[in-house]
Amino acid sequence: MNIKNNTPILLKQLSWLVIFSIAMAYLESAVVVYLREIYYPEGFSFPLTPISNDIVMIEFWREIATIIMLAGIGILTGNSYSQRFAFFLLTFAIWDIFYYVFLYVLLGWPSSLLTWDILFLVPIPWVGPVITPIIVSLTMIILASSLIHFKRNLSLNQWLLLILGSLIVVFSWVLDYWIYSNQFSNGVWTLYSEQELFGSSEQYIPNSFNWSIFLIGVLLLLTVIVSYCIKNRNIQK
Repeated sequence: MNIKNNTPILLKQLSWLVIFSIAMAYLESAVVVYLREIYYPEGFSFPLTPISNDIVMIEFWREIATIIMLAGIGILTGNSYSQRFAFFLLTFAIWDIFYYVFLYVLLGWPSSLLTWDILFLVPIPWVGPVITPIIVSLTMIILASSLIHFKRNLSLNQWLLLILGSLIVVFSWVLDYWIYSNQFSNGVWTLYSEQELFGSSEQYIPNSFNWSIFLIGVLLLLTVIVSYCIKNRNIQK
């Protein structure tokens, strides 16, 4: 029996991947609820509360552990390189979307999809409206679905475009904080800085997200998806 072509088994795999991702999202949101109770008892908002590097290192490795778990489930479940990558993208995207769903259920936050959030910490804080990671996650779901359907790897050019688009999206998230932090003599905070994270940012309130850069990155990601689907649809004819 060829497991790759067995639809019932694939549907079972996808069902459990979705369940796993939603459970991971709840776990992640619960941790954030605890952190906000400690650092933002009045509710999360900007300007940001300084965080010691000891806590930042713990948070950094927790985020890395989360990525490893999401990648691991894709590697263990998939039967080919393209399927493993697709399963990772799918679990990551569902996890990210439901993370915000559970935060809204548990805390009533965010108040809107344009609410600003801290998305990641390394190498410097990523900051952006909540809707931006959701848009990227939806794009990841489309790409994952395409990979699962066609069962073929991305070409080298498609990989290069995917990496470039991803880097541009990340750049849009770090740009505002980078510009603000460079106003201070200590420069931009990094993971190994001696200063506290957000220690020089008592007045930092983001209000200038570069949508143009972000949309260029998303457009490149969508270009990869369209070119992949067109190429593989023609092959199947």
